[in-house]
Amino acid sequence: MSEKKFPKITEEGLADLRKRIGVKIEKTVEPWNYEATRDAIRHYAHGIGDNNPLWCDPEYAKNTKYGDIIALPSFMFTTSRIISGYCGGLSGVHAMWAGADWNWHKPVKRNDTIKTVAYLKDLVEHQTRFAGRAFQQIYHVDFYNQEGDLVADADSWVFRTDRDEARERGTKYTEVRGKVEPFTDEQLAEWSKLYDQEEIRGATPRYWEDVEEGQPLQKMMKGPMTVTGFICYAQGWGGLYIRANKLAYEMQQKHPGTGIKNRFNVPDCPERVHWDEDFALEVGAPGAYDYGPERCSWLTHHATNWMGDDGFLRKSKCEIRRHNPDGDVIFIEGEVTRKWVEDGKHLVEIKQVAKTHRDELSAQGYSIVELPSKG
Repeated sequence: MSEKKFPKITEEGLADLRKRIGVKIEKTVEPWNYEATRDAIRHYAHGIGDNNPLWCDPEYAKNTKYGDIIALPSFMFTTSRIISGYCGGLSGVHAMWAGADWNWHKPVKRNDTIKTVAYLKDLVEHQTRFAGRAFQQIYHVDFYNQEGDLVADADSWVFRTDRDEARERGTKYTEVRGKVEPFTDEQLAEWSKLYDQEEIRGATPRYWEDVEEGQPLQKMMKGPMTVTGFICYAQGWGGLYIRANKLAYEMQQKHPGTGIKNRFNVPDCPERVHWDEDFALEVGAPGAYDYGPERCSWLTHHATNWMGDDGFLRKSKCEIRRHNPDGDVIFIEGEVTRKWVEDGKHLVEIKQVAKTHRDELSAQGYSIVELPSKG
């Protein structure tokens, strides 16, 4: 297979990007969801493997303090393409979504309509092992409901890298390319116990007074990774550039960098790194791999399972450390690192780490949860 040559980062392109810092983005691609409908919430929850009845079962949810289903915190990814990785400038230059720093202020209720305000916050140069020179492109987004209430805000970032450079360097993944060993039935059976034992705290309150620093959270598994699983996430989240037929053509005419020729010489979306292994290898990844916002959502899933219906996830920060290719298994662990009271809120901080079955760091972050108090 001949190697393609991709557009490179230029000083002119960087200068253009820097002019956009702090400027409100007036026109962008419409979100996957404007409204938090029952189906939209459930599709996203199922896309990350979360069947918490607080998001999915109206009969269950009507007996909670909310009186109806609410949106899981990470559902907000579906209401903004920008928070999910849609970035401007540097046409044709690869973008890898690498993390988010979320704050939630109010629950998003069933049938709430979400409006967003976004701007480019910063552009930071890095030297990376994966791709050499790279630029962290940071966006800020505010999320409002139909009443004008701020329900959430977040920073998210992508790393812009030269595809050719990443393919050549790719040192991070040299050791795993083409070396995926099939799992044994015994391994799969042992890991599957984590699914069988997964606890959704639900209606049983977890009181702040009963939590101690150093207390571990239940270990959570995601995987084994499959392309089917990646597509399942895209069904709930909506993707960035997935379009069909005429709509794909119109997008590529307007934004030529979104149409990268496939083996038939047909322009296709850059997002296919998540299901097209050959293309993933061309950009320096070890193979078709998971979505960044998906992994961020796994960490919030880990926290919401633990906190129960009466808890509220106030903050979550997630930093992506590597790709999770088809065939990986991810284990998420957490520990309570701090508890305190602030402005009458009883808060707990949880440190979270996600590692592969090869013990490689996949993602890390923390969550801050508000818990009910016996007082």
